[in-house]
Formats: sequence, structure tokens, C-alpha cells
Amino acid sequence: MAFETIELARDGAIATLTLKRPEALNSLNARMIQELGECLGGIREDSSIRCLLVTGAGKAFVAGADIKEMDERDPATGKQMSEDGQRVFQMLQELPFPAIAVVNGFALGGGLELALACDFILAAKTAKLGTPEVTLGLICGYGGTQRLPRSVGKSLARMITLTGDVYSAEQMEKWGVVAMTFDSATLMDEAKKIAQKICARSPRAMKLTKQAIARGTDQTLAEGLKLEAELFRQAFVSEDKREGIRAFIEKRAPQFTGR
Repeated sequence: MAFETIELARDGAIATLTLKRPEALNSLNARMIQELGECLGGIREDSSIRCLLVTGAGKAFVAGADIKEMDERDPATGKQMSEDGQRVFQMLQELPFPAIAVVNGFALGGGLELALACDFILAAKTAKLGTPEVTLGLICGYGGTQRLPRSVGKSLARMITLTGDVYSAEQMEKWGVVAMTFDSATLMDEAKKIAQKICARSPRAMKLTKQAIARGTDQTLAEGLKLEAELFRQAFVSEDKREGIRAFIEKRAPQFTGR
């Protein structure tokens, strides 16, 4: 499938989705949101993919939404813009395999919101992240007011979103927004090493773990524990569970199938 604003590449079980509007610092316009949705819809049932890397071309991850395009919108089309982005980012969050944001540069506004829709964020030490929407008289529209508090808590999320300040990747790592930081030159190699490790794990267990975290953290602890027990039961009857335990006993590498 050919796209204008994004590119999907494969290296075995690892897929890399690159945002490609470098002349606009990969800012999110309607076309890119549409193509992201088409791409994610096409790969979510691909059982040969076990990990997705999401990154940006050039010196930015995503520097935000396309400001010029937003200037042309009225309240109704502005709301539609938010709903379209939220729908696509939710598709990213709900992929059955892990998605890793590889933040190579600016991840601002919608860029940070895109990264937050991934399972975790790896960033270059030189990267800059933030939600500067309030400096434009706007608020986050692609899920930032909802995902950021769930990531770092309400107090810190309020400070980040209400100041509109831009922070270093290393500061965001201290706060828990970013999982790990690396030198720019080695960022993608390090991301691929982590992706390769993920690819060696059980796809079935990965999918169930994602469900447990996504659904359980929106429930009470008692409800979350009940959910975990049910998903544990589902893992327990899988072929991957039998293969994993047998491989451990036989002291060999498991050959997981995702069933």
C-alpha cells in the first residue's frame, strides 16, 4: 500500500512506520491522519507483525498539528478533526502487538499525543516533548488530556498541559513519560534491539498483557485483579503457554505461534 505522508517498512516481524512530512516537521494534517488510519487498519490483523516502531523522518518525530490547516477550520470541523485523530490514535493503542514510539526529535502537541498512544516511548536525549496547545488558545485534541494523566498522574499532567512548556527527553524520562533515552546516533538501533526482544516473546501473552493494563487501570483494583485472573486463564489454555513451559523445562528457546 502506497502512501504520501507515511511509509511502512518491514524487517522480519518488526514493522517501522515513519511519518514523512519532513519539510513541515512531520506535522499532522488531515491526509496524514487518514493515511495513519488506513495503515493501522491494514496491519492490525497481520499475525506476522510482532512489534511496530513509530518514528519521524528528518529532525522531528511530529512537531504538532498542521497550524495552517487548523486556521481554516470552524468549530464544527475543528471538533471533527479532534474526533478523527482520537479514533486513529485509539487504533494505535489497541493494536494486538506492542507499538513503540521512537522519538528522534520534536514531539509536540499531537506528536506527544501520538507517542502516548504507543505502549511506551524511547527518545533521543536531544528530543523535546510537550503540549504547547494553550499557547495557541487551544487544548489537546488527540487524547493528551486523557492519556497523560493516566501516564504520570493528574498533578504533573496539569503542569505540563497548563504551562504549555517544552521539556527535554531526559526530564520527561525522570517523570515517567519517556521509558528510556539514548544518544541520537544509536536511538533506532537500541529501539530495534528492544523490538527484537519483544518479537521473541509470546504474541498471545503480549496481547493479553496489553488488554490487562489498558482495561484494568480504568477500573478499581478489585475489578482489575478479577480481569487479570480471567486473562491469566486465557493465557493458561493457549498453545504459547504450553510451548513456553515445555521449552523452559527442555532448556531451549521457545517457538511461539501466537495461538
